[in-house]
Amino acid sequence: MSNIAVILAGGSGSRMHDKAVTPTDARTVLPKQFLPLSGRTVIEHSIDTFNQHPAIDEVAIVVNPMWRNIMEEIANQRRWQKLNHIIDGGSERYLSTLNAIMAFINRPDNTNILFHDAARPLVSTVIIDRVIAALQHSEAVGVAIPSTDTIWEVHPDMSDNNGDNIVARIPERRIMWQAQTPQAFRLPLIRDAYQRALQDPQFTVTDDCSVIRRYMPCTKIVVVEGDDRNLKITTSNDLKRIEYFL
Repeated sequence: MSNIAVILAGGSGSRMHDKAVTPTDARTVLPKQFLPLSGRTVIEHSIDTFNQHPAIDEVAIVVNPMWRNIMEEIANQRRWQKLNHIIDGGSERYLSTLNAIMAFINRPDNTNILFHDAARPLVSTVIIDRVIAALQHSEAVGVAIPSTDTIWEVHPDMSDNNGDNIVARIPERRIMWQAQTPQAFRLPLIRDAYQRALQDPQFTVTDDCSVIRRYMPCTKIVVVEGDDRNLKITTSNDLKRIEYFL
């Protein structure tokens, strides 16, 4: 059994900025995964942790073709031993995942793929340990932490006559968990799930576990506990918090 870490770095990071990034701006605004963070770029922190983990056999990076030259330059400088693939990303996150799946489509069925957001630079070896351990007996593994806040379900189509948002449901906090990454799968499972998803004209996706949940509903997704510090950088304030932790 082999374990491949796929670092997803295909996003433009537009929410890091005060206004939406236009196609013209995108060529000059550096995505968050390439921003400096304690002497390195954000993505270098993410790659380092997987590259150094003894249970990870290979590392691959999925990157927007627009920024591929920057990623290749960083890779040439760092010379990560386990980094074997730099894969072009798609226009949507699920297309980036799909490109990674296709890159390893001919690997043995006992291959595991761990998908991790490049914008989570504080992923720990302990989290990876938990995921790898769960993969010994499960085909699908997610990382999450219990929610410390009450979550409201608000439907955009349920606003009142004044245009105000309306609370539709308040789930019990004790059963609500916040998803993180990595999310890990046996290769045949995630491959078959995406094959089914792509046949569905109503296909929408927020993460890879949701693809399994919807299109392979008989598969149990094992949840291992993450860490409060395994933050995803979405805004400049998130970057400041991670700098503080480092």
